[in-house]
Amino acid sequence: MKPSLPPPSLLRPVRRLGFGLLGLLNLGWGGWAVAVPGRFYATFPGFGLHWTAAYPPYNQHLIIDLGATMLTLAVLFLGAAIVDRPAVSWLAGIATSVFGTLHFGYHFLHGGQMGTADRAMSLLSLVAGALAPPLLAATHHLEKPR
Repeated sequence: MKPSLPPPSLLRPVRRLGFGLLGLLNLGWGGWAVAVPGRFYATFPGFGLHWTAAYPPYNQHLIIDLGATMLTLAVLFLGAAIVDRPAVSWLAGIATSVFGTLHFGYHFLHGGQMGTADRAMSLLSLVAGALAPPLLAATHHLEKPR
């Protein structure tokens, strides 16, 4: 059985929404890390989880650098959502996948002080972060030429 894909008419809005949501998520996280790095370190990703704090000691410089990286990712994602051209989408998808893959690799090899459930959720979110952008970019190839 062949996997079901959205109709071509839905690909563009789904792709733009996907890149837009990734952009807004990284904009929020990046702004949080840059504005209040200590709070970000202690409480990221929120919802009672403390994934960043599982990697002590706290280092303000590294948290602000992480925030700057997330803000850069936000620009790439939001640019891909707004422009919606294959070259821009692929640039955003591949560039952010490099970061996401390396980020996943580190956390796969180093569990910090996380429990099993937190580590599993963290790794799943990192895999999604590495795969979603190039998959969104790939949807351009499923559309008819404009």
